[in-house]
Amino acid sequence: MRQITVAAIASATAWVIGDQLVFSGGLVAAIVCALSIRISLYKSVREGLGQIVGTAIGAGVALLTVHYFNFGVIAIGLTVFLCSVVARGLRLGEVATVNVPVTALIVIGPGISGSTAQHRLASTLIGAGVAIVFSYFSHANTPAGRTVNQISRVGKRSAELISEMAEGVAAGITQKQAGNWLAKARLLVEEIPTLRSQALEARQYARWSPLAGVDEAEALYVQGVAVEHMVVQVRTIARTLFDSTLDPKRKDSVDREIAYALSATSYAITAKIELIESDYSGNEVDNIAKDLRLAADNLTEELLARAEQLPRSQFVRCISLVSQMKIIANSLDESSPALHNVQTPGEPTSAKVISLSPVVETTKLSKRVWLGIRKFLRR
Repeated sequence: MRQITVAAIASATAWVIGDQLVFSGGLVAAIVCALSIRISLYKSVREGLGQIVGTAIGAGVALLTVHYFNFGVIAIGLTVFLCSVVARGLRLGEVATVNVPVTALIVIGPGISGSTAQHRLASTLIGAGVAIVFSYFSHANTPAGRTVNQISRVGKRSAELISEMAEGVAAGITQKQAGNWLAKARLLVEEIPTLRSQALEARQYARWSPLAGVDEAEALYVQGVAVEHMVVQVRTIARTLFDSTLDPKRKDSVDREIAYALSATSYAITAKIELIESDYSGNEVDNIAKDLRLAADNLTEELLARAEQLPRSQFVRCISLVSQMKIIANSLDESSPALHNVQTPGEPTSAKVISLSPVVETTKLSKRVWLGIRKFLRR
């Protein structure tokens, strides 16, 4: 309701400002504002800038088509086609790829003339600007707060799933149960792009906004990567348990120990999420990870003691559970070198608004042009 209300107020404000500053510019400004406003200031800035650039190029091409072919079938078709090509070339994302040709069509609407086109382009700038300003109020939380919410939600779902696995293994695992766990774990993995995108937004926002702490944003980004690694291990645990139900030689003699270890894993994740939601110290996190590693070591000792009684395939799968528990422990206290020494990819392409930086691409293009000029002059 907050986002809907803010979008409505923003569009109404764009209408008023557009009508005051540009002749009959209220409608275009309101439409562009409604198309550009997003859940956060960071995303609206990128969406707004991308739409302004794309629409300016698209409208320029559209005016040329109208000049040569008049306003009709050919002009409309060429406008939509060329605007879509421009939007794809700039990699503005799926939403902006639709918005750019729509806005360009508004600019070259019926009754187009040179002055009318200028008025509508100015209205486009006003609408995008109002959307950028009002997007700051479209969500109650800051980017850091939204990141904490994402981490908390994914972490709690992971802990609940592992707890469900522990209860199922203790009661007697079935193939149907294990299949349901694996399906839920796959859905958890699908949350990773959203989580990474939000964590990156918090970090980028903190770099230019004085309202956010850079250290806090960087810490949240690392925690987001740690949760991503943890979720992958949860899916691997679910897959391991599912594969165990397909083994005809499997014995249930170690199920109780596995259930206890999974229960300890669930408790550790829950405890860490509760600490993230509040102020916590490093010692508390270290104790949580230490207890989980101890539970993994205890399971290892039990498995080694019964190694001769278990089929080799089952023993290997059980040992892999120990490895996955320790990786989760390393993610909980963020001690794994994989979190710090390996560069994490940026925002997933599916979540980006502008996939390529206009500044970077322009710099590359200018360098190529300059090198070409130098080669030509040397000849």
